[in-house]
Amino acid sequence: MKRLVGIVLAVALCGQINAIAPEKIKPVKNVILFISDGTSLSVASAARWLQRYRDPSKENLNIDPWMCGTVITCNSDAPIGDSAPTTSCYMTGHRSRAGYVSTYPPYKGSANIGFVDSTRTYAPMATLLEAGKQLLGKSAGLVFTCQFPHATPADCSAHYYNRNASKLISDQMVHNGLDVVIGGGNKYLSAENEDYLRSQGVKVYRDNINGMRQDKGNKMWALFGQYDMDYDMDRNPEEQPSLAEMTQTAIGKLSKNRNGFFLMVEGSKVDWAAHANDPAAVPNEFLAFDKAVGAAIDFARKDGNTVVIVTVDHGNSGFSIGRYGIGDYSHASLERIFGQVAKYKLSGDGLEAKINAQPFDSLKSIFKKYASIDLSNDEMLLLMNSKGYKNSPIPEELRSPDKTSPLYSSYLSGVINKILTAHTCFGWTTGGHTGEDVFLACYHPKASQRIMGVNSNVELAHYMQALFGMYGKMGTFSDNIFARHADVFKGYDVEILRNDKAKEYPTLVVRNPANGKSLRITPFTCLIEVADTKSGTRTVQLPSVITYVDRNDIFYLPSNLAKYLK
Repeated sequence: MKRLVGIVLAVALCGQINAIAPEKIKPVKNVILFISDGTSLSVASAARWLQRYRDPSKENLNIDPWMCGTVITCNSDAPIGDSAPTTSCYMTGHRSRAGYVSTYPPYKGSANIGFVDSTRTYAPMATLLEAGKQLLGKSAGLVFTCQFPHATPADCSAHYYNRNASKLISDQMVHNGLDVVIGGGNKYLSAENEDYLRSQGVKVYRDNINGMRQDKGNKMWALFGQYDMDYDMDRNPEEQPSLAEMTQTAIGKLSKNRNGFFLMVEGSKVDWAAHANDPAAVPNEFLAFDKAVGAAIDFARKDGNTVVIVTVDHGNSGFSIGRYGIGDYSHASLERIFGQVAKYKLSGDGLEAKINAQPFDSLKSIFKKYASIDLSNDEMLLLMNSKGYKNSPIPEELRSPDKTSPLYSSYLSGVINKILTAHTCFGWTTGGHTGEDVFLACYHPKASQRIMGVNSNVELAHYMQALFGMYGKMGTFSDNIFARHADVFKGYDVEILRNDKAKEYPTLVVRNPANGKSLRITPFTCLIEVADTKSGTRTVQLPSVITYVDRNDIFYLPSNLAKYLK
């Protein structure tokens, strides 16, 4: 009898953790999606332990009460994910290929993971942010610590098969009607695009934290740093806001819309720290991310109509708590494992900046002050012989590092991070992405509506679509705003004008010989020129961006544009 009861209980519990069907989800007003980029589950564990070491009263992270499962994250043709296609999947509901920003992947035959339609290769895929804004009248915001055209923010509001095409991605993001953007990347906002934003009533702040804080409007771009923002542990709070403050600022503005909002918040540089194998920045960057999650959940619990989802796009670096050579694992105390890490006051990047800003005779004192490390002679020699060490007493052409040393790296930053790691109990297997499942946390005002269990990235996308009442509708919406120009303008005179300058986009010109009307369309904006022999030329602003793919020579644009030729 006891065995039967146990079996029944086990079955019941398994039933409770199955993924909830999208058809059973009731729409909510607001969705906040948190993505900790490149974060293996061990990173969250390390951050939790580090927090507890520093303050024994803080045993849990803000995400802990809402942990509910895991996500299988992959590309359309590879189990180990890349940021561009993995967040694309969350935003569109379809997997894509490495490097693709919300763009349909090519057909790869038996390598496909899931269904891939060979006729849709390179076509833009509409995102949940675009659907919420255009169909539901919701506000849209992005918060991140990388540059704004980087993969994850771009996935929400741009489309292309090359994540490194920063100009055309930037152009799309500027023209895609984003209400609030806070993050890095001043270099990527051109003067022309800034003028456009201002013409739309958007306040633009560059490295102006006070401007951001004092702004009372509902639309704002606030950018910090030429490229990415500083790691949280290196950040000057008088110059750059924390991720938590950025999140609170965005929510404060977006929540004024009675129709609700979509907000994506990325802990961008957990991934960067993992790529660099930086044992100081990895857990501290995640703690900064967790504080932002806490701020959003505080809002959601008060609001009563907001869902907060916290997940990861892919693992990174094979980070581990414990590694070969540290001794007796089962007797390694909290002090032994986290005591040294807790003394690190700067990231590897922060240390590199300090070292290069001060004379060589300060090298030892810098490591002692900011890392509590007394450099050995071998460590000193490796640093002195590193590329990128501006103040080394050894001329660049005479440097000859010991390549047999376990601390060897080609560059100064790599040597610094290897030294930092050597003084900890942390380990790494790679400097690249890894393919393990990632954590999933979800706050929903109605517990029965939470997504739970092991979900694919597609299933998580479907859950979010259902939260906006968009499940099963995204395909039609995508076809409507990203139709092929030959289909849209069938029966009209169509010409693609090439520009001799390689960096310039082609222009699509469409004419109606019957009445003399014509359209002039430049891709990656939401603006078209409509010419009429009677009324002249006017600029029309569309609700969505127009894209162009050079590989198939197709413009993708709203299916109803032919109305301007009639």
